[in-house]
Amino acid sequence: MAGYKARALHNLILISTVLCTNSFLVNNNGNAPAFSRNVMVQQSAADAQVEVDPRTSKPLGSSFLPEETLERAAKGNNIEKLKLAKDGTSAFMDVYEFAAKIRAGELSWEEVEKNDLEHRLKWVGMLHRGKRTPGQFMMRLKVPNGIVNADQMRFYAECVEKYGEEMGVVDITTRQNIQLRGIKIEDAPDVIDGLHARNQTSFQTALDNVRNMVGNPLAGIDEQELVDTREICNALSDLVGLDPVTGTRGNPYWGNLPRKFNIAVSGSRDDFSHTHINDIGLQPCPHATTGEMGFNLVVGGYMSIKRVAESVDSNIWVKADRNSVVTLCEAILRIFRDEGDRKDRQKARLMWLVEKYGVEDYKKAVVAEIESYNRGVVVEDAQPAPKEPFERRDLHGIHKQPQDGKVRVGILVPAGRLSQAECRQVADLADKYSAGEVRLTVEQNIILPNVDESVIAELLAEPVVTGESRLKINPGFIEGNMVSCTGAQFCGLALIETKANAESLVQKLESLVTVDRPIRIHMTGCPNSCGQVQAADIGIMGAPARKLDPETGKNKAVPGCKIFVGGRIGEDAHLSLEPFVQGIALEDGELLPVLVDILKTQFGAVDKK
Repeated sequence: MAGYKARALHNLILISTVLCTNSFLVNNNGNAPAFSRNVMVQQSAADAQVEVDPRTSKPLGSSFLPEETLERAAKGNNIEKLKLAKDGTSAFMDVYEFAAKIRAGELSWEEVEKNDLEHRLKWVGMLHRGKRTPGQFMMRLKVPNGIVNADQMRFYAECVEKYGEEMGVVDITTRQNIQLRGIKIEDAPDVIDGLHARNQTSFQTALDNVRNMVGNPLAGIDEQELVDTREICNALSDLVGLDPVTGTRGNPYWGNLPRKFNIAVSGSRDDFSHTHINDIGLQPCPHATTGEMGFNLVVGGYMSIKRVAESVDSNIWVKADRNSVVTLCEAILRIFRDEGDRKDRQKARLMWLVEKYGVEDYKKAVVAEIESYNRGVVVEDAQPAPKEPFERRDLHGIHKQPQDGKVRVGILVPAGRLSQAECRQVADLADKYSAGEVRLTVEQNIILPNVDESVIAELLAEPVVTGESRLKINPGFIEGNMVSCTGAQFCGLALIETKANAESLVQKLESLVTVDRPIRIHMTGCPNSCGQVQAADIGIMGAPARKLDPETGKNKAVPGCKIFVGGRIGEDAHLSLEPFVQGIALEDGELLPVLVDILKTQFGAVDKK
């Protein structure tokens, strides 16, 4: 974009703002970011004017919505109405102001207006966990392609340290991302400033925003790589999160979507990015005639409490260059932003819009949008995917890279949870063995890239990955493939605790049975399926259960689950949509025998000798 674009019917409004060069610099009194107030507004022929937030000198997210979309939003659901009442795209200013007042004793977190506390602060990546930890927030970051460094890992530990070992933890997510637990409003400015100083941000990471860009965790270090996803993920992250006019954090042009939006860019046939469960899934595929590398596009995949949908083939192929991919995604986002459902949030995901159009007509709309940008991007029909046999590879353990004398080392992080000490230990490993670089995976684990072969023995002897340590380089086939959502410890929606239960459960299964291949067990606390149970070999979802009470002789409600079996990932991806069994109590005496039986009958497990 060569500037802000706002469509009010057919009128184009160009906004040019003059700001300081760094929107996240703190002013001299340490309160809120400093901004220039010098604003120029160019009006369309119809003299329509974009509304500008005087605190940021940036347009509101709603300024870019067509009149028809604004009318639907005004009559829409409660979230749409609160976005129109007060725009979320400048909520980072509120954080600094709230924090200053709390520090001065002029405000408490309980006095923050409810819609700010529970909703608008999500534009800063701050999600209040009022049901479990009142006054404390989970802060979600953006980590394009899941690449972090040792300094950032130590900073994460520093951010959560003051909240204690139980509350102050760091989670790796199923989007190759980082979430910080326990953050308080009064501490948030220091965290935000520290992230920005380290070229990271939490802006526009929650509610109705584009989420973290998922890429190939082996980008640049894999002999079977088809596309290096790093530049593309960074470019897409900049598209949605970097102001094109000011070059500052926060892009109001994408600040008022009808719902959240997920993008995954796969770099190999393994599909480590899980494109089939993303709104936009880019699958690398060479052109059948020219051999030029490009992407086939699948669209509409998502999971929610009401519907779980696998992505559909769009019959679109574009070249795997930055311009083509960014333009394609921008076109899809623009149509989604302006035409997506604003009344029913359960129908506000991209799949519903695709189905409303029909796949063929949706493709025509996307192509027309791309052509209107006049960037020379060519859209072709989807190209035939490779048919040669291929087996998805393991990310744990030690594997040679194409670079001479280098290996990658995959390390298990049980349930994706890291303590403060473990964050620092991982940072130390990275500094010592991988030039400070750490890769995150959607399985919630880590990879150390570019490790010298000559130091493998030394790395394997490190205390942090040996003995009683939770972190392991060569875990068992069951414990090494557990994925878990946040669970009831922090999430008010979860029906069961997942992180601790998941870690304990897979260790017990490892002691009971032997399997001859990795078995992916996912655990999620509720039907929203943040733990992606439908994609797992075995998926455990929190659900009601009843058990006989020996004292009363009556069945009583207990924490329970339903179990899904047979999900697949990779080229042959498939979602298991119907429970294999349900109403199982979560306690070991009930759940463990059921899981052992499933492992034996469905996956060939045998009793441990």
